[in-house]
Amino acid sequence: MPPNDQGPISVGIDIGSTATKAVVLTDRVLGQAVTPTGWDPKKAGLQVLDEALEAAGVAQDRVGAIIGTGYGRISLPIFTRRVTEITCHALGAHFLHPATRTVIDIGGQDCKVIALDEQGAVSDFIMNDKCAAGTGRFLQVMAASLDVSLEELGALAATAEPVPLSSMCTVFAESEVIGLLARGVEKAGIAAGIIDTIARRLHCLAGKVPLRDSVIFTGGIAQNCDICEKIAASLSTELHVPACPQFVGALGAALIGHEITTSFSPE
Repeated sequence: MPPNDQGPISVGIDIGSTATKAVVLTDRVLGQAVTPTGWDPKKAGLQVLDEALEAAGVAQDRVGAIIGTGYGRISLPIFTRRVTEITCHALGAHFLHPATRTVIDIGGQDCKVIALDEQGAVSDFIMNDKCAAGTGRFLQVMAASLDVSLEELGALAATAEPVPLSSMCTVFAESEVIGLLARGVEKAGIAAGIIDTIARRLHCLAGKVPLRDSVIFTGGIAQNCDICEKIAASLSTELHVPACPQFVGALGAALIGHEITTSFSPE
């Protein structure tokens, strides 16, 4: 059935600090797109909108609502509504896995633990957005210190016991890693220690918002299976990872748009 015959169409755009994502939705996902945010969140938002609509085979004038989320949601004037990423991640995770009671999200510049009720509404949350510790940026800096990619970092970490790192601060941890390398400590153990540091940061957050089954892991870092396994083991919990974990926030935004377009659609 052509998209034009499927009823109201909505778009969710999640402008994150590292990547910008878009999802086109009716009663199902019609298309999606992702691009690096770079230095121009507005340009990135318009780009993923065009690419997601093209992937869906939908003209923009068919879209009933465009919902913005993420740190760059203020950058585009085309949004029907702007919604926090906390709400959008909760809705997207609940849609994909209705049993979800906890969402762990590691973004480029923050990490968050979100508790959900049975309807998928946010009952509590805690966010680390004042420090890079435990974020995607932290992992990028640490990987660069080891001269490996993020994918290689996870694979290395899976092969060794963690070498303890005393600092969660990105600046001090980077200096510590450089010092360990200078003393001849193997990269694999340092990589495992880096992932263990992420897990310890999440433990701190989860102490304020306890992890309740079922736990969904979202964000771009969740695409790395080795890192997921290390974090799950450190947290002593099972992590459910959606097929496209970095699109969960954009999906939640699109679901809000779908509710708006459905409410205003003629009988």
